[in-house]
Amino acid sequence: MTDYMARALELARQALGTTSPNPAVGAVLVKDGRVVGEGYTQPPGGPHAEVVAIEQAGDAARGSTLYVTLEPCRHYGRTPPCTKAITDAGIREVRFSHEDPDPQGRGQAATELREAGVEVHAGEGEVEARRINEAYVKQRLTGLPFVIAKWAMSLDGKIAATSGDSRWVSGPETREWSHDLRTKIDAIAVGVRTVLIDDPQLTARPGGVDSARQPLRIVADSHGRTPVTARVLDGPGRALLATTEASSGVWRKQMTEAGAEVLVLPNVEGRVDPTALLRALGERQTLSLLVEGGGELLGSFFDLGLVDKVHAVIAALIIGGKDAPAAVAGRGVGRMTDALRLRDVVVERLGEDTLVTGYPPHAWQETL
Repeated sequence: MTDYMARALELARQALGTTSPNPAVGAVLVKDGRVVGEGYTQPPGGPHAEVVAIEQAGDAARGSTLYVTLEPCRHYGRTPPCTKAITDAGIREVRFSHEDPDPQGRGQAATELREAGVEVHAGEGEVEARRINEAYVKQRLTGLPFVIAKWAMSLDGKIAATSGDSRWVSGPETREWSHDLRTKIDAIAVGVRTVLIDDPQLTARPGGVDSARQPLRIVADSHGRTPVTARVLDGPGRALLATTEASSGVWRKQMTEAGAEVLVLPNVEGRVDPTALLRALGERQTLSLLVEGGGELLGSFFDLGLVDKVHAVIAALIIGGKDAPAAVAGRGVGRMTDALRLRDVVVERLGEDTLVTGYPPHAWQETL
């Protein structure tokens, strides 16, 4: 990989968490061996990475080579097509990492640019670029959000004491990492038991300061048990209560008056249907959903094969107790041969904690 594409990928990472429902893209313009312009995608409504780089380059863009981490767009949306900006600027060559999975893209921009006389090459930095935009790729291919399952557990696999108390399993470095993660996702979900026991805010507060961009906070509450005093209903950002017809109309009205959105979904085995929730979020162009617990909610997502990525934090402590809740509940598997084995596993240290990240095997992820 050239240094120019490596720089474009670095720029794309800087855009993560600010561009949804658009992808995070980085672009570098090079002429005569010198960088003349660079940039990354701005928040929705702002210019795309290519346009930022072109505007920075000015007249130097003519005859240059563009390194960009995704096939340029060719359609009108909030902004004009990047293909038009490229040809208008007189760019000689475009090198992009991978094809845009959006139905309006998928190689069409590359064809359009070639027909306009631009030399086009694809594939440089493809693996890295697809990983940066894994949530965008999944949503565009399937219509559903990219689901990240996250939990912190003890060495013996517990997420709380026998009383339900879970503050704190992990250390301060992990909590800071968690708040930074929340700035990069579109929505975060917990089950109602987590709300009743821990009363979390579910906001992004890196460094103890509320982030300018907050994820949609979702509570899966089949029977309408979230109290009007719950902290998830306050603070910055929006709250959504995913419930079923089993909840009362009075409770739904209370939640709406408290400022939350109430979404009534099908009831499956006495709980909110996770698949229906994902479909509803996908229709809103939600790219990513972080499921933080508890065990029953995580178990339902795993049982249905809906998890795309796992962040498991292991803390160096022993909780014990046969009634202490486990990280993942649900039906589980009957045989070890059926256990879900992650791929592309990465192990990191977060202070005294250990973070294990991996991906369950899904057919759509063969594109990553």
